[in-house]
Amino acid sequence: MSFFTSLSGLKAAQTDLNVISNNVANTNSTGFKKSRAMFGDLFAAAPTQTTKTVAGQGVRLSGVSQQFTQGTLQATDKTLDLAIAGDGFFAVRGQPPRQDTTYTRNGAFSVNNQSEVVDTIGSKVQLLPVDATGVVTSTSPTDMFDFILPQTDPGDPTALLNNISINGEGVVSATFSNGNQLNVGALAMASFPAIEGLRPTGDAHWQATGDSGPAQINQAANGPLGQVRTGSLELANVDITEELVSLIAAQRNFQANAQAIETASTLSSTIINLQV
Repeated sequence: MSFFTSLSGLKAAQTDLNVISNNVANTNSTGFKKSRAMFGDLFAAAPTQTTKTVAGQGVRLSGVSQQFTQGTLQATDKTLDLAIAGDGFFAVRGQPPRQDTTYTRNGAFSVNNQSEVVDTIGSKVQLLPVDATGVVTSTSPTDMFDFILPQTDPGDPTALLNNISINGEGVVSATFSNGNQLNVGALAMASFPAIEGLRPTGDAHWQATGDSGPAQINQAANGPLGQVRTGSLELANVDITEELVSLIAAQRNFQANAQAIETASTLSSTIINLQV
């Protein structure tokens, strides 16, 4: 039995090492959220047995829990570099044919050759409609639309785009060469009833699941969504010192379980030799 108990410990330590290694590897990944392996003990006993004489049967993986704590905000010189000071996510929509909606904390946005504002994997940033004063008129996910930079003033095609600004509530304003201003929309922000239930898809993107609950869409500065910081990016929430200490502990755990297996093997060999 000790073989299987120690083997479960080896597998658990290996999983812990994998999770910690992934955290360390993504220290410089913008918007990355670290994870932590959660374990529980294995114990089984018949109703007629006394639990005072039954040993545990090892350890099992309960799950890998994501840690959505706030990362450090780093200032940049780019207007479309956006960070969230809060718990919200940017809503983005993939390219055809799937066009699936995902959510990200990586606000390193840029403009493609079709004047669309996209993220690092080419997904299009989503906006909510606003009125002339910048007040959001609908928070329904079906009313979200792609963030496209207007190249000219809709009322004066000869007036070219001069500047784009985004305030703390995520309202995007365009200024044209004739001095006119246009509120293009407000960044669509998402929150979830159970954030730990989100499914990671890579590149600091997540999808909603049954465990997380559906996305609740609104503009920034509402509830837990937080405010938008333009000219900033959120760094990974990984403390490299803490991860290295955890890495040493996981390595010691692995070595201890390996030693327990070796000890059990020696005992088994000794008993077999005595019987012979």
